[in-house]
Amino acid sequence: MPNFTNLPALSLYIHIPWCVRKCPYCDFNSHEIREQPSETQYLNALFADLEQDLPKVWGRSIQSIFIGGGTPSVFSPDFYQQLLAGIRSRIKLLPQAEITLEANPGTVDSARFQGYREAGINRLSLGVQSFQDEMLHNLGRIHDAQQAKNALTAIREAGFENFNLDLMFGLPQQTVAMALDDLNTALQFAPPHLSWYQLTLEPNTAFFRQPPNLPDDDYIWEIQEAGQALLAAHGYQNYEISAYSKTGKRCRHNLNYWEFGDYLGIGAGAHGKISDAAQASITRYSKQRHPKLYLETAHSGEVISSLQVLETEDICLEFMLNALRLREGFSERDFTQQTGLDFELVKTPLNHAYKQGWIEYSNQRIAPTEQGLRFLNELLELFVP
Repeated sequence: MPNFTNLPALSLYIHIPWCVRKCPYCDFNSHEIREQPSETQYLNALFADLEQDLPKVWGRSIQSIFIGGGTPSVFSPDFYQQLLAGIRSRIKLLPQAEITLEANPGTVDSARFQGYREAGINRLSLGVQSFQDEMLHNLGRIHDAQQAKNALTAIREAGFENFNLDLMFGLPQQTVAMALDDLNTALQFAPPHLSWYQLTLEPNTAFFRQPPNLPDDDYIWEIQEAGQALLAAHGYQNYEISAYSKTGKRCRHNLNYWEFGDYLGIGAGAHGKISDAAQASITRYSKQRHPKLYLETAHSGEVISSLQVLETEDICLEFMLNALRLREGFSERDFTQQTGLDFELVKTPLNHAYKQGWIEYSNQRIAPTEQGLRFLNELLELFVP
């Protein structure tokens, strides 16, 4: 049973489930825009949803907001101005809070970016995936390479100093040279943060049902090593498996996930995690997944579709699932503070991981080795109850 001396940091995730077209690799809760309700209808649902979550976090402050999807940039700047104003009137938002909006290059222009900035968004995450038209076509993206470049220029023109650029590697028929060409194009725009991650075939996706011809594992590793070397040479710190940043530009919202922080989740299919000192518990929950059902239940307790109070073994596993993605790892103190549990509970599997060469363990700090990151699934299996 957790015994908290201090509660973890608190973030807020907001899900916008609509997009122009569903990508064949996407397993997120996204629905094509023809099913989209009015902005006012969804806004009111989000506020009702949030108000039901507030009793779980009375007295606490929000340190970051992440608006994901779907494609949140299908909604107008006015929607986000009203949304952020409504959030601030209901819960304390720290003055320097990081507020990120995901955007698709095919749904934005300079005026829209400027409107988002005026609404209070201070960080953008642009889903580029590739700068090669053939690759974008194979991925089912609605934008082309030029639109991606135009969007990156527009981000700078709108005054955003903090933004992320999403790129994939291991794409169908992709060579090392093609992957590096994507990275070199991205570097021309000097993004403060890059998410460079491998395409994986997830269940319940078109790619899973009809798999494309992807590079094999050894070739993927060759691409990854070459890309990491290139990014390091340009001053990017690989602080998490697929996250690279300039100094001081790490994604604070995602860091809160990886450090096993707390977060509220509102919107169709959103997930949340809340620590409760009085109840000595950590609870995970999710909201109704289908947008229509979410809108029907947002004003009632039925908006919650699942609720789970974590057992001790689950808490240990979930902490490791997140913290061992970070190259800097975690300290013994981090574990006890974030979980409320005794560090002795994880010493045996950590000692086994150390003997396998999967972690470094010194000065009460634990971090994955290069081998540990490569065999992360095997490392994490040590913590499965």
